[in-house]
Amino acid sequence: MNTYLFVYDLMQFCGHSWIFTNMIIRFMSFGKDSLADTFYSIGLVMRLCQLLSILEILHILTGIDKSRLFPRILQIAERIIVLFVVINSQEEVQGKYVVCVLFFLWNLLDVVRYTYNMLARMGIYYLPLTWLNFSLCIPLYPLSVLAKAFAICVSLPYFESFGTYSIKLPFPFAFSIYFPYVLKMYLLVLFIGKYLIFQKAGSQHNRVAYNNKKLNQYSFFPKLSLCHISCRPLQGSLLSPAVSISDVFQIQIIEFARDTVCEKHKNTKQKYRNCFNDPGLTVT
Repeated sequence: MNTYLFVYDLMQFCGHSWIFTNMIIRFMSFGKDSLADTFYSIGLVMRLCQLLSILEILHILTGIDKSRLFPRILQIAERIIVLFVVINSQEEVQGKYVVCVLFFLWNLLDVVRYTYNMLARMGIYYLPLTWLNFSLCIPLYPLSVLAKAFAICVSLPYFESFGTYSIKLPFPFAFSIYFPYVLKMYLLVLFIGKYLIFQKAGSQHNRVAYNNKKLNQYSFFPKLSLCHISCRPLQGSLLSPAVSISDVFQIQIIEFARDTVCEKHKNTKQKYRNCFNDPGLTVT
């Protein structure tokens, strides 16, 4: 399955890197004029990449990918709704600058993420790339949420004017669906969902920090240097995108202490085996 996942990551990397490179070259060549027709030049490839990302949900459901299901479903659903329902259905919105900003943020995150995933499938863990993968999302995820919310707000007048997706059922139902109200409700769900994800990430960080503090009471543990740390994910899965680089270092130190304690402290490993096998130390 690693071969299949590598091919999938490679396809996504090629698509997003083409989009990202195309946007940069067009902006350097034409300046601000390139922002207005960003969707017309890269929209098709962007839609294909986002449709292909639905396979990631199947990967998690079948167990070949150990990522968490709820955040991935939320991320993919948000992008599909914004891209296909909001932007693709309104030509007036496609020429807005916010579309270019949103695509830039999405593709920057995905180019780094799929590059890291590809190398991880081959057992290669490059420290600067690891730092970039787990740290870049901290500022860019909130910015992408704001960009999506702004794109929806910009589209509301057009949905109100043209009545796109608004449905009025005939008698005897006498029931209508006014789509701008649906989008306003979706905005609320968008911010609530992101708040829950960031809250989960914060609790995960605090849990790892607490376990690291608990391990620091043993005299041999703080003496470990960064040269002993192999930058590799925990057994069985890639690290969650919500984990920061400081957590990566803490987790790898725990891995080292659990698996490769030096001869000088060979007896200490057995003494503190229960601490090193604490399930709270596992991040998935």
